[in-house]
Amino acid sequence: MKILMFGRGVIATIYGRTLHQAGHDVEFYVRPGRAATYGDAVDLDLLDTRRRVWGQRVVEQWPVRYREALEPDHDFDLIVLSVPHHRLPEATAFLAPRVGQATVLVFGNLWTEPTAAVAALPLDRIAWGFPQAGGGFGADGVLRGVLLPSVVFGTLGRPPTDRERAVRQAFREAGLRIKEQPDFRGWLWVHFVSDAGLFSQGLRLGSLSELAGSASDFREALLAGRELLPLLPARGIDLRRHRGGVLLFRAPTWLTAPVPAWLTAHVRPLRVSLEAHCDPDAEEPREVCRDTLAEARRLGIAVPRLEAAEPDFAREGTDRA
Repeated sequence: MKILMFGRGVIATIYGRTLHQAGHDVEFYVRPGRAATYGDAVDLDLLDTRRRVWGQRVVEQWPVRYREALEPDHDFDLIVLSVPHHRLPEATAFLAPRVGQATVLVFGNLWTEPTAAVAALPLDRIAWGFPQAGGGFGADGVLRGVLLPSVVFGTLGRPPTDRERAVRQAFREAGLRIKEQPDFRGWLWVHFVSDAGLFSQGLRLGSLSELAGSASDFREALLAGRELLPLLPARGIDLRRHRGGVLLFRAPTWLTAPVPAWLTAHVRPLRVSLEAHCDPDAEEPREVCRDTLAEARRLGIAVPRLEAAEPDFAREGTDRA
C-alpha cells in the first residue's frame, strides 16, 4: 500500500515508521520549506511494545521521504490524517481537492460531530481510528515515545466498508492488534473529556509529565474529569456503552488515583510515554481545555476545577511538533 502521512508530528512519525517496517511505501507531506528544516532522517528513541510487554527500545536515525506538494492525480492508496483537533478544518480544506482515489484515515481527537469535522472530504473515503502511541520531540530534536501493541478503529453506526477493512489490514500487517469501538463518536468524546481532566492538571503543574508517579496530582485530574462527565449525556452520549472508559472517573479517588500513579512510576512504557509530554508550551493541551470549557459554558454545566485552571491554559503556547 502506498501511504502518505499528513505532517511529521509524533503520531505520524511513529506510525509511518511502523507501516514502513511492514513493507508499505510511506512518504510524509510537509509544508513548503519544511523538508530542508527537518533533514533526511528522524532521530528516534522509541519503546516498541508490539512483541514485548516491557517494550523493545529502538534508537536509530530513520531515513524519511518528504513531499511539499500534493497533486490531485497522485497514486496514494491511504492518507493518514493525524493532526490536533483544532487544526483539522485547515487540514481537510487542504486535502479536499487533493484526495484523489485515496482513503483518508482520520486518526486523532475530535470534539465536534465527526461527519461535520470532515465535511470537506467525501464521506465514502473516510476511515476512523485513534492511535495508541505517544511521546514528544525534545529540544534536541529527538522523538522519544512509546508504541503500544494495539490501535483503535471504529465506525459511525454501520459495518466497516471495504476501504475501512483495507486500512485495518494494513495496521494488522504492521503487527498491531485492532480494537473495535462500535460507538466511535461516543468513544472519541469520552476520550476528549478524559484528556481535558488530565491536561488541566498537567497545565497547572507545567506539563503532563509532572503527573508521573503522583497520586495527589492524578486525584485532582480524575476529579476534574469527573466534573466533565455530565457534558457527555448532555451531548447525547449513552454512558452505559462506555462504562470502562469512565470507570476511573466515577470510582472513589482514594482507590483509583494510586493506580495510574503506580503505573506511571513503575511500568516503563507508561512512564516513558508520560515523561515525553514535557513541553510547557505545547498547544494541544490548551486547545482541548479551552474547547471543553467553552462547551460546558454553552451547556450551562458547572466545571469548577476546569474553570480554576483557566489561567493556566488561557495563555498562548507554541506547537513544536
